[in-house]
Amino acid sequence: MFTELNSILNTTPDSFTQGEFVLLSDRQSDASFLIHHFLSLYLRARCKVCFLGLVQSFNHYSAIGQRLGVSLTQAKEKGQLVFLEGLKESLSVLIPQDTETGSRAMDFLRDPRVGLKSLYEFVRSGVTGSGIGGREGGGGEEWGPPVLLVDDLSVLLSLGVSAGAVLDFSHYCRATVCSELQGNVVMLARSDGRGEEEEDGDDEGSERLLRGLAHQCSLTLQVQGLPTGYCRDIHGQVEVCWRRRQGDGQCKQKKLFQYKVHDKGASFFAPGTSSAVL
Repeated sequence: MFTELNSILNTTPDSFTQGEFVLLSDRQSDASFLIHHFLSLYLRARCKVCFLGLVQSFNHYSAIGQRLGVSLTQAKEKGQLVFLEGLKESLSVLIPQDTETGSRAMDFLRDPRVGLKSLYEFVRSGVTGSGIGGREGGGGEEWGPPVLLVDDLSVLLSLGVSAGAVLDFSHYCRATVCSELQGNVVMLARSDGRGEEEEDGDDEGSERLLRGLAHQCSLTLQVQGLPTGYCRDIHGQVEVCWRRRQGDGQCKQKKLFQYKVHDKGASFFAPGTSSAVL
């Protein structure tokens, strides 16, 4: 959990906005460090967390979580964390075993045209605590509002799912988690970095997915490389955009920060105020 980012977003484990859809995106950079921030934040807040890890193993997230002061293994054992290990589940679908031990969340791999209903059902079961992917603790612990984290939604495009089907999935997740259960959704989606000019005939590209997600979300954090190129002491910049409804329209507020990732966290600062340039 990054204290400086919490200050920027006016968030703490004891006080955070419910019913929020947060979109994390990157262009010519890597926004995955933000997923670890939100994961540790919501675990510290004692939220019921459903995490779709589509690009890394559980051990990867667990090792980084330990650096940030949270134990994913304990959270999973207590029933606080429901984790879908996409890589392992995909392997069990593509190379079926004699004994079926996994979930059916990745069944769309057999035919991507059928959509993501099975994945949504996994999410719904995870956030409502009906037991898929993890058990409730023996002490019957009660958790806070549910949270869905997805790393990374763009992978579904590479697996043959259309951008429209992915947007339908995100819409149903938002309706269930944010509206119905008053929880939060955090999704990471990557840009291919080529800009919007290449979208002439490619309606199924990552840019269409990002635009669709941007219309659904209430908070966007876009990670970008520095326009001046590589810098040892500044790793990139983050544009934070709050989207709030006012009357019949929508109000946007944007702020730009630079950041540096450390071994056990990250620091954020206004452009030009890094100690390396002062």
